[in-house]
Amino acid sequence: MKKNIVGQKINTLCVDKNISFAELSNRSGLTLEQIDLIVNNEKVPSLSPLIKIARALGVRLGTFLDDTTELGPVIHRQADAELPATFSSQLSNDNSHLDFFSLASSKSGRHMEPFLVNIKATSTYEPILSSHEGEEFIFVLKGAVKIIYGKDTKILQTGDSIYYDSIVDHLVSALNDEPAQIVAVVYTPI
Repeated sequence: MKKNIVGQKINTLCVDKNISFAELSNRSGLTLEQIDLIVNNEKVPSLSPLIKIARALGVRLGTFLDDTTELGPVIHRQADAELPATFSSQLSNDNSHLDFFSLASSKSGRHMEPFLVNIKATSTYEPILSSHEGEEFIFVLKGAVKIIYGKDTKILQTGDSIYYDSIVDHLVSALNDEPAQIVAVVYTPI
């Protein structure tokens, strides 16, 4: 994946739909500064603002990561993996700790967004929880994961999974400053 493909696609969609960044800010509830950071930065923020932008533009979240579309079944081969989209739990470069590899970017009309996610070990960020409409399913492939969900903290080990409503404030991070890997499936209604 090219650097800042997400920002480029948001910009293209705004031009195609004749929506200014000010109007996108209004529709999404994000500030103009946040929109500018997302469109012009090399890092991608958390899913929450991207979901708000997707809804404001009337597109799926996956639209920002798609390169091609396929109507039938889609097979993702490890050898075909592209560079990840690096997500952060904040709108700054200082907190980029999630590398998302889309597992179905070429599937058109999908309702779920499956990702392989590498969670980098980091203790240098201020945890900021996010929330958005929809649901998430997480399965831990390697390492251990700490999930803050509302006022609770859940610890998941390799082989554990969790399914939750994304509208509740949440944050996924590696446990004990050790990297982890998960499969995450995100559903967000359009």
